[in-house]
Amino acid sequence: MSSNKYTRRDVLRVGGAAGLGLLAGSRGLPAFAQDAPAELDLPTGSAGKLTVIHRTEYFEAAQNLFRDTVTKFAAANGTELDISTTNPESFGDFLGKMSAAVRAGNPPDLAYTSNVSVPQMHLLGLLEDVNDVVEEAISRYGNVMQGINAEESGKIDGRWVAIPFIANTTGTFFRGDKLAEKGIDPQTLDTWEQRREAALAISDPDNGFWGWGLTVNQSGDGWGVASGILNAFGGHFTDETGTKVEFDSPETVAAYEFVRETYDRNGKYAAMLPPGVESWGDISNNEAYLAGSIGYTHNAFSVYAAAKRDNNPVFPGTVLLRQPNANNGDSRDGGAVGGWLTIFKGAPNVELAKKLALDLLDPANFTPMSSVAGGLFMPAYENLWTPELIAADPNFAIIKDQVSVPDPFIGASWPAQPAAQIDAIRAQGILEQSMGNVIAGRMTAQEAVTDAHNKIVQLFEEGGIM
Repeated sequence: MSSNKYTRRDVLRVGGAAGLGLLAGSRGLPAFAQDAPAELDLPTGSAGKLTVIHRTEYFEAAQNLFRDTVTKFAAANGTELDISTTNPESFGDFLGKMSAAVRAGNPPDLAYTSNVSVPQMHLLGLLEDVNDVVEEAISRYGNVMQGINAEESGKIDGRWVAIPFIANTTGTFFRGDKLAEKGIDPQTLDTWEQRREAALAISDPDNGFWGWGLTVNQSGDGWGVASGILNAFGGHFTDETGTKVEFDSPETVAAYEFVRETYDRNGKYAAMLPPGVESWGDISNNEAYLAGSIGYTHNAFSVYAAAKRDNNPVFPGTVLLRQPNANNGDSRDGGAVGGWLTIFKGAPNVELAKKLALDLLDPANFTPMSSVAGGLFMPAYENLWTPELIAADPNFAIIKDQVSVPDPFIGASWPAQPAAQIDAIRAQGILEQSMGNVIAGRMTAQEAVTDAHNKIVQLFEEGGIM
């Protein structure tokens, strides 16, 4: 993200940042979410007490190892420790609460977050410069994985404002055993259309099995599916600068027609649609897949990890596929930073927090956490992909391939770089709501696209992007 992108000055020149559509109520959901932890108050930072907040891990063993590492670090450095889970996610009011803490001069020292927008935190003036920490981490542990688009989100005007901690990628999971019964080779399923046909072929609704376990309802998973389909058809929100809305296009309309066809309860694909899939939330597809009632879904590796952990009967038949290609054949492979370490502006123990960040990345501490987390806690630095770690799970090598691609797809902001205004579109739920209008028959594909385009334009204008 370079200096010609949307700046904090742009936010402030049309009014207080807290009142703007681009930043206020920023409640976007993670691309493929885990369960949302309960909303809790932030702890108060103070001098002489190291204050750390962290997300709730899907695997308690990984969370306990994280907390043990922080506890031992505090003891070794002779400081009192306040460590707690909060909701450092893009859902919930984390940005608002952290803004208030920074203004009050008592923010926590360090947070381990997973889906909060770093560009938005930077625009709000919440982050300390951590360029020295990331440069030191690179010198110790190798380059940041080139497939996770870390620089595009966490390096602003040439300096790191957040520390890449975890690399991850979305899993696209199919019931390989069901495909085999129909003579379908999963490696031939390269596009959304091919996967839709395969999902229909393996469906058996009379016996409680539906092929299509994907929703475009407003949720973390819904955003990932909706934006993935949009981009695959060539539709996009803005031009390369991120400042000109280009949503209303024939390509976007074609994507919406695909969605309309897919979720038509009276159409060709009705037999593959589970009951209520149009209104699913983030845990719905997890539950359905683990219950053995759906054949295809996109999710964080939580669904795979849970199946493995619990010896679920669906686990042996689960195959991991790469992201669907775009309709023109372009690869959509790539990953993202699955977890950031952030140090907050005015934190009372900045230098100690920087030291802790490097300690958390030490392979003696990181590798045990990663090994037990079932694909949810993978290294963001090349040299942390040790043989020991890769041997812990047969699919870890596949994840490594996905987060190593030299020219990864940038994600939903394509063709622009990640930026606060794109995150605001997500936070407002504009994409998912407009696709919902088409599914429900309230609008045609063209009407819904035009309506969403106008809402994005309004959002940008309110935020100072004219």
